[in-house]
Amino acid sequence: MKYKRILLKLSGEALMGERQYGIDPKRLAEYANEIKQITNEGVEVAIVIGGGNIFRGVAGASKGMDRVQADHMGMLATVINGLALQSALEDAEIPTRLQSAIKINEVAEPFIKRRAIRHLEKGRVVIFGGGTGNPYFTTDSAAVLRAIEINADVILKGTRVDGIYTADPEKDSQATKFDFITFDDVLRKGLKVMDTTAFTLSQENELPIIVFDMNKTGNLLKVISGESIGTKVNL
Repeated sequence: MKYKRILLKLSGEALMGERQYGIDPKRLAEYANEIKQITNEGVEVAIVIGGGNIFRGVAGASKGMDRVQADHMGMLATVINGLALQSALEDAEIPTRLQSAIKINEVAEPFIKRRAIRHLEKGRVVIFGGGTGNPYFTTDSAAVLRAIEINADVILKGTRVDGIYTADPEKDSQATKFDFITFDDVLRKGLKVMDTTAFTLSQENELPIIVFDMNKTGNLLKVISGESIGTKVNL
């Protein structure tokens, strides 16, 4: 395998499947099977999930809600998604631990770097919930931060699009896909990969990002194997 330890970033919306909101058990089971394929190969897997399928802090704040309050609601939504994914992974007989940046000791361990790394070394999947634990930071930022802390080899951003394009391929049929692009080119071209804080943190720590279609069966294993799937962002 090309990568030994990865951080997989999933959007909350990805868990909706064909629904308009909430969590689709069928999609969860599909993701669990994809993740099982790579854990069977000995890959150490950490996961960060967004909460947009349940509550998005920025959207709440735009409607007049206090931003800090709204962001805390979003963090709790990521814990709910984490619990759902943990259940699906355990149904697939994958040992899993959920760690939260917000203390919810009855449902999740607190985030402790050394404990997280120990879980990974023992073959357990570790899900990081609660974002960074601070308002004003997205789950993209949480993903990069946790990836750096656990010394991940790469961040895999699983989306419904098969990479980074010159424009939104769902809106522009002329958009062309990049197989490889540098951090500087992403910034210069104004392409949307992650929010600026997360992207800059990844660049400063020389942590590559691969954007790929998580909904296509077998893609996760192909990425881990080093196949040219999606778009790789590197120095």
